Amino acid sequence: MSDKPWLSSYPKGVPQTIDADKYSSLPELFVESRSKYGSKPAYENMGKQITFDELGVLSDQFASYLQNVLKLQPGDKIAIQLPNVLQNPIAMYGALKAGLTVVNTNPLYTASEMKHQFVDSGAKAIVILANFAYNLEAILKDTQIEHVIVTQLGDLLGGLKGALINFVVKRIKKMVPAYQLPTAVTFNEALKQGSDHSFVAPKINPEDLAFLQYTGGTTGVSKGAMLTHRNLIANLQQIEAWLAETNLMEGEEIFIAALPLYHIFALNAHALLPAKLGAKNILITNPRDMKGFVKELKKHPFSLITGVNTLFNGLLNTPGFSELDHSTIKVALAGGMALQRAVFDKWEQTTGKKIAEAYGLTETSPGLCINPMGEGNRVGTIGLPLPETDVLLLDEEGKEVGPGEKGELCTKGPQVFLGYWNKPEETEKCFINGYFKTGDIATMDPDGYFRIVDRKKEMILVSGFNVFPNEVEDAIASHPKVLEVGVIGVPDAKSTEAVKAVIVKKDGSLTEEEIKAFCKENLTGYKCPKHVSFTSELPKSNVGKILRRVIKEEDAKVNTYD
Repeated sequence: MSDKPWLSSYPKGVPQTIDADKYSSLPELFVESRSKYGSKPAYENMGKQITFDELGVLSDQFASYLQNVLKLQPGDKIAIQLPNVLQNPIAMYGALKAGLTVVNTNPLYTASEMKHQFVDSGAKAIVILANFAYNLEAILKDTQIEHVIVTQLGDLLGGLKGALINFVVKRIKKMVPAYQLPTAVTFNEALKQGSDHSFVAPKINPEDLAFLQYTGGTTGVSKGAMLTHRNLIANLQQIEAWLAETNLMEGEEIFIAALPLYHIFALNAHALLPAKLGAKNILITNPRDMKGFVKELKKHPFSLITGVNTLFNGLLNTPGFSELDHSTIKVALAGGMALQRAVFDKWEQTTGKKIAEAYGLTETSPGLCINPMGEGNRVGTIGLPLPETDVLLLDEEGKEVGPGEKGELCTKGPQVFLGYWNKPEETEKCFINGYFKTGDIATMDPDGYFRIVDRKKEMILVSGFNVFPNEVEDAIASHPKVLEVGVIGVPDAKSTEAVKAVIVKKDGSLTEEEIKAFCKENLTGYKCPKHVSFTSELPKSNVGKILRRVIKEEDAKVNTYD
């Protein structure tokens, strides 16, 4: 687009350009961060705090272990399957320092979901929480993983506290199912072995892969988005530039990291941005425990918090949150799903501050558009494109549409990924004239604010997580009593959408409870159907393709969801 009306709407003080090449790699940023903020706290979890110096030492030790003990080479893939615990940033920083490509993996994945990601990526090593190691045992032989590093929740907390937490989690709460991984080493042992060697930083180029970040894309087939060091650095620079109006002070701020670090939103906001600003990150391991979450917030006069709509709504409805001191909040940033007006209003009434809604995708590192932090914040929109980000809205013929007209949001910028790992055809499909096609339908206001009016066809958005019908259908169709199944998204007051499965029985004895139990064994929780119904026949096209669009239309005629 030659005309960029959003530039005239930029907040005062926000630059229109950034230096995407300020750092040659993420480890170069980490070195600067340590030198600037060494003695300042970098991360805190369950009361244990580590400084930027300590993070530097520990991540160097882990990098040394990968390099000198495991003999992994730059470009090799390592999976990190951890919740928000101190081990996560240490492993991530260490792997990147060693020149490896990180494959972030949801800790709650089932064995089959893990297998697909590990096989597709070709991961050679993994860092995994002991709670989920039994799933790895089931599929390890089918992957290329040669090295397994297992850690427990309390391993870095030290002393009696760490030992007690590990004992309670394993012996009292029974949260660590039995597993046998005889060649695995502990995370602490890996650090110890790494400290016995000298780490030599390899040369890392801006276009080297930093992350293989898996996403369903627009087709429902899980794909690894290839994100380079330059992609992440560019988006970091864009976000930092945008936050100029918030007066965030280097080395003084406290960030609340409730979103999981394996998610692209949190990866940028809570692993990269705080390194640049010298902020202290409070890692929330279990944000679903809202009472415990609010209790933790009470301890920290935080200045930045990120979340999805459901997280903000959950906090607002948890006793004690409204009584907190909200005066220190400078940034409340929502993404991952649409921010509801009711939540926006209640947050402002409760805290005296506004939530800024942003928009992005895994393929864009992730930020594309963001609302101004101050007076320009326009609820109901995704804001304005970030500096050096170009956006086009194209109709079905590929022609650009004007303000107020609907079109597919397509974008170009230094944060846009290289393509999908080992999928050149899929990569080619998602670009048009150098612009990445997001699959989301949007409109643009005359002054450059964008609004998402429809999402990727048939994708279901559950609390900010993408659920693709193909995957759920494949799981349900493997049940011996199922003949056919169609999966759709239906409205849900708490999570925006919920998964619904409409099934044709093969065996008349099949029940809703049976299907839900089966899905719980084979799918991550947010992918499991909340609603199940049965029918004698599913609508199909003339070639036999099940028409989810028709299922959804027919369902809406007879059902309402509170």
